[in-house]
Amino acid sequence: MVSYYLFTAYVIVGAFLVGTLEGLNTEGQYLLQIRESLVDNFNNLGNWNSSDSTPCGWIGVNCTQGSNPVVYSLDLHSKNLSGYLSPAIGKLAHLTCLDVSFNDLTRKIPKEIGNCSGLEFLLLNDNKFEDQIPKEIGRLTFLQSLNLCNNKISGPFPTEIGNLSSLTELIAYSNNISGSLPASLENLKKLKVFRAGQNLISGSLPPEISGCQGLKWLGLAENWLSGEIPKEIGMLKNLSYLNLVVNLLSGTIPAELGNCTSLETVALYNNNLEGPIPIELGNLMALQKLYLYRNNLNGTIPREIGNLSRAVEIDFSENYFKGQIPIELAKITGLQLLYLFSNQFTGVIPDELTSLKNLSKLDLSINEFNGSIPIGFQYLTNLIKFQLFSNSLDGSIPQGLGVYSSIWLVDLSDNSLSGRIPRHLCQNSNLSFLNLGSNQLTGNIPTGILNCKTLMQLRLVGNKLRGSFPLSLCQLVNLSAVELDQNEFSGPIPPEIGTCRTLQRLHLSYNRFTSELPREISNLSLLVTFNVSSNFLFGKIPPEIFSCTELQRLDLSHNNFVDALPDEVGKLSQLELLKLSENNLSGTIPVSLGKLLRLTELQMGGNSFSGSIPPELGTLSSLQIALNLSYNNLSGKIPEELGSLDLLEFLLLNNNNLSGKIPDSLLNLSSLLGCNFSFNELSGSIPPFVQIQKMDSSSFMGNKGLCGAPLKPCNKASPPPLPQDREENSNGLGKIVAIISAAIGGVSLILIIVIIYFMARPIDTVAPKQDKPFSSSVSDIYFSPKEGFVAGSYGYIAPEYAYTMKVTEKCDIYSYGVVLLELLTGRTPVQPLDQGGDLVTWVRNYIHNHSLSPGVLDARLDLQDECSVSHMITVLKIALLCTSMSPFDRPTMREVVLMLKESNKQEGVGRNT
Repeated sequence: MVSYYLFTAYVIVGAFLVGTLEGLNTEGQYLLQIRESLVDNFNNLGNWNSSDSTPCGWIGVNCTQGSNPVVYSLDLHSKNLSGYLSPAIGKLAHLTCLDVSFNDLTRKIPKEIGNCSGLEFLLLNDNKFEDQIPKEIGRLTFLQSLNLCNNKISGPFPTEIGNLSSLTELIAYSNNISGSLPASLENLKKLKVFRAGQNLISGSLPPEISGCQGLKWLGLAENWLSGEIPKEIGMLKNLSYLNLVVNLLSGTIPAELGNCTSLETVALYNNNLEGPIPIELGNLMALQKLYLYRNNLNGTIPREIGNLSRAVEIDFSENYFKGQIPIELAKITGLQLLYLFSNQFTGVIPDELTSLKNLSKLDLSINEFNGSIPIGFQYLTNLIKFQLFSNSLDGSIPQGLGVYSSIWLVDLSDNSLSGRIPRHLCQNSNLSFLNLGSNQLTGNIPTGILNCKTLMQLRLVGNKLRGSFPLSLCQLVNLSAVELDQNEFSGPIPPEIGTCRTLQRLHLSYNRFTSELPREISNLSLLVTFNVSSNFLFGKIPPEIFSCTELQRLDLSHNNFVDALPDEVGKLSQLELLKLSENNLSGTIPVSLGKLLRLTELQMGGNSFSGSIPPELGTLSSLQIALNLSYNNLSGKIPEELGSLDLLEFLLLNNNNLSGKIPDSLLNLSSLLGCNFSFNELSGSIPPFVQIQKMDSSSFMGNKGLCGAPLKPCNKASPPPLPQDREENSNGLGKIVAIISAAIGGVSLILIIVIIYFMARPIDTVAPKQDKPFSSSVSDIYFSPKEGFVAGSYGYIAPEYAYTMKVTEKCDIYSYGVVLLELLTGRTPVQPLDQGGDLVTWVRNYIHNHSLSPGVLDARLDLQDECSVSHMITVLKIALLCTSMSPFDRPTMREVVLMLKESNKQEGVGRNT
């Protein structure tokens, strides 16, 4: 009886459930299965109700009309959904459009998607889909648009993608797609748009791409494509947009490209292309933008480029072009941007260029142009960027420059220009950056410049300008940098300088200023670098100056400052360089200097400091470039604590009254490149440390009690010198550093520099920036030259670049040092903000907190091999020197080579690698 009642209950419940499910049709049940794999935290699918008879009223669901409706579209884009896409999607047999874009979906794309044989639009972009594109997608023969961009898809494009005979749009940029492009792409006869930039696609661009006869847009930027651009590309008669930037393409630009007469944009920059520009490019009459910069192209600019009558932007910079600028460029009347900088052009700048009435951005810098600046440039009404720096130009600057245009950047530095600064540069209240440094300009700074409210940076270094300190600059609320070094300015530095509250850089060195240093400088709370060296300043150093706690570089050297160095100097916790040499400072060295834990260079020589050397200086673990206390009246013993300065390269204690022994703790100064203990009252044996004993004997002369190498032997036997040669037994990643150092003497150095140049060269912040960029912000859309888009460049950029706006050898040295640090630490150039934000800061912080120990090296290395570790530490020190904050403190590449060669000799690296 009990079993009878239980059976009856089951039947009733079952009937109820069946009745409930019968209320919702089959496709509705499939949709509920799909919803089960989705996480809908915002209840955007709240009306997906199982009690409905059909899903046709549900959010995102579209059905056909009639008595038996079916689901033909599922649109769930931007619904804040997470979870994954269920395989049940393949059961919606009538689906023609699936859009789940702009959500947070994960896992792989279900292969069952291939069962939706009627799909025409498949939009999976802007999610977190992983794994490979399923080959089953090739069944979707009606598919017109496939969008997979901005996901984490990996693996190659499946060969089956060539079966999508109806496809017109294939968008897959910003993923991790790898492998070669399949030759089956040639079957996509209707394809109009193919965008797959910012992936890991390798191999060559297949000639079969020419089969895509309808192709209008080809974007494959930022991949690993290599080999030559196939000449078959010339068969794409409908192509209007070609973007192959930031790849490894080599060979010449195919002349057949000139057959693609519908082209409007050609972007081939940041590759390894070589040879001349083919004259056939002059056939591209529809071309508007031509970007060939940062390659190895050479020869002259063909005159046929002047046929590009519709061009608005041409950038051939950073190549090896030579000869003169062809006057035919003046025929391109709509040209707005012309960048030819960093080449080997010669001759005069053609007057004909001044007829380009629409020209707004002109950069001919870093070439070999001579002659004068054509006066016609001053009449160009649209000119906003005018850069001719680092040439051999002479004569005067056109005095009407700025009258007819709202010019905002002028850089004519490093030439031989003479005469006066044009007074109308800011007439239209737009000038922001003015750099006229390293010329022969005379006279005063014009009033129009001093009252220019938009001015942000003023660099007039290395001219013959004169006058008093221009106080009017202090009224400019946007001004952050004033550099007037190496001129003939004179008079006092007035107390009113304290009103220059926005300044971050103030450089007045090598002038004729005569006064005390006003204490009102303490009001410049944003000041980062302050240099008044080599003037005629006198009096006490005001303690108030040390209230500028953002200071990183302070140079008061070569003046006539007197009295004690205020204890308040210890408040400058951000200070990296302190130069006080060649003054008349006296008293004891403040122990508070030991608080300056970021200090990399301390110059206090040529004063009258007395008393003992504070042991607290031994806490300056970041001190790398130099500790110079020479030519003072210091007495007492050399503190043992100085042996903790394991990054220090130069220790200068000569010409004092120091006594006692040279402490054995200095054996720890493994980075030492030079030292001087001469003319003191030192005694005893010189420590048996090869870094010290290899110094010239003149570094120890004038100490009657000193003995031992390199001076005369002591009476008692000296301890043997430390061994210099070791076996090189490194393996794994440890060998990378050894190989780099060993190869430096040969071709490998050139290869390394080239790799760094193309991989990590800083982006010029003053090079072209699109006024109206493309609406999309993805990587295979062209971003105008040097607008700061190239991924990964942050971290490699030298700190001075932000204000010099120039790429110099010292910038490249900095980038080279960062690459060495990458190899040694296994870390990327960009680090979390809480760890410093960049690799250089991370390394320096690590050394400050843990000393220079193997822990800074990549954990994957064999850190048990003392020889390998020792050599890597040596190379790390060289890398730190290369990444010094000041470009003046960085070695030249020649010096880097010598140091690396020397490290090879000391460690025995290179014999067996």
